[in-house]
Amino acid sequence: MTLLETATGRLNVERLDKRGAETVVLVHGIATDNLTSYYFTVAPEFAAAGYDVVMYDQRGHGRSERPRSGYRLEQFTDDLAALLDRLEVTGPVHLVGNSFGGTVALDFALHHPGRTASVLVVESEPPTAAWARKMSGLLAGSAHKLRDEATLPWIERTYGRHEARLVRWACRLLHDTTLAEDIAASRIPAEERWRSLDVPVLAVYGADSDLAPMAPWLAGLLPRCRTLEVTGHGHSVLVGTPETVGPLLLDWVRGAHREPVS
Repeated sequence: MTLLETATGRLNVERLDKRGAETVVLVHGIATDNLTSYYFTVAPEFAAAGYDVVMYDQRGHGRSERPRSGYRLEQFTDDLAALLDRLEVTGPVHLVGNSFGGTVALDFALHHPGRTASVLVVESEPPTAAWARKMSGLLAGSAHKLRDEATLPWIERTYGRHEARLVRWACRLLHDTTLAEDIAASRIPAEERWRSLDVPVLAVYGADSDLAPMAPWLAGLLPRCRTLEVTGHGHSVLVGTPETVGPLLLDWVRGAHREPVS
C-alpha cells in the first residue's frame, strides 16, 4: 500500500497489476469501511482476469488523510478524479462502488462521463435530497450511539475483534470530523441530469436489503441501467457472498455493459 499526495489530499492506495489494458477502480463505503473490503473479496478476481485494479481508502478512512472538515459528496468525487490524475490513468475506467462508494461512483460518472467506461454499484443509490437527509441522520445517530461506553464492548463480544476495530475507526471519524453535517450539504444534481446519463450502469442489491425496492426506480431513472438481486442477502452482500457478486461484476466489465438494455 502507498500513500500518495494528490491535488486534493493524501490517499492510501493499493494497485494490482497496473499492466492491465483496462482499469477497474474500487470505491468502498462510509464510516466502517475501507479498501480491505475489496482486497479480500473481488479485487484478486479482477486482477487475475488481467485488469489494472485500483483500490484506495477514501478521505477520512483507513490510512488516508483525515481532515477535520471537507466531507461533502463532491469532495469525495474530486478525490477520485485527483487520484486518477496522480496515477496518470487517462482512459475511461470501470467504477465499482459499494454502498456510499457507489454513490461516489455515480456522481463521478455524471460529472466525468468521458472518464467512465461503466459503473457497477452494490447496494447504492444516486445522490438526492432524500439521500443526503437520510445519510446525515444515520451518521449523526451512529455518532450518538457510539458515545455509549457499553457499545464497543458489546460489538466485540457479539461480532468479534475485527468488527470492533472497524467501529473504533468509525467512532473517531464521526466524532472528530464534520462528516454528518457535510454530507447533508452535498451538491445534489437535478433529476434531469440523471435521465441523460449516457454511461452503462449495473446495480446489484441484496434481495433482503432495505434498498432492494429502489431497483425499479433506478432502472427507470438511468437510461442505460440494469438491476440484479441476490437472494438470501441484505446490505452486506458484497462481503457476504463475493463468490456470487464477483462473477456478476467481472462479466459486466468483460463486455455485458456493451449489450443493449432491454
